[in-house]
Amino acid sequence: MSITYHLVAAEYFRDCDSSAPYVPPGFADDGFIHCTDGEQNIADTANRYYRDEQRMFVVLAIEKAEVTCEIRYEDEPGIYPHIYGPLNRDAIVAVLPILRTADGSFLPPRAP
Repeated sequence: MSITYHLVAAEYFRDCDSSAPYVPPGFADDGFIHCTDGEQNIADTANRYYRDEQRMFVVLAIEKAEVTCEIRYEDEPGIYPHIYGPLNRDAIVAVLPILRTADGSFLPPRAP
């Protein structure tokens, strides 16, 4: 399997329409879904952008080979793929908790 990860607020993912392809908040503005390859890299990204937020998050583990939309790596290190379209739900192989330390720092999720 070739897995990439997408961080999303747990409440948003819980409340979105599970019968429709997944689109994150901000999709209309960005035009793609932000993802990150590697468990440590998704924790680093979460800490960079969301460490001070109190809400709970989950990580979608996405099998890249199953994604029906275009995936593009547009960053120099090649660890931040963008999915250009709504995500077909059968590409989501797991919804993982992302735990935090007492100071709010995110820990890497456990791979599926």
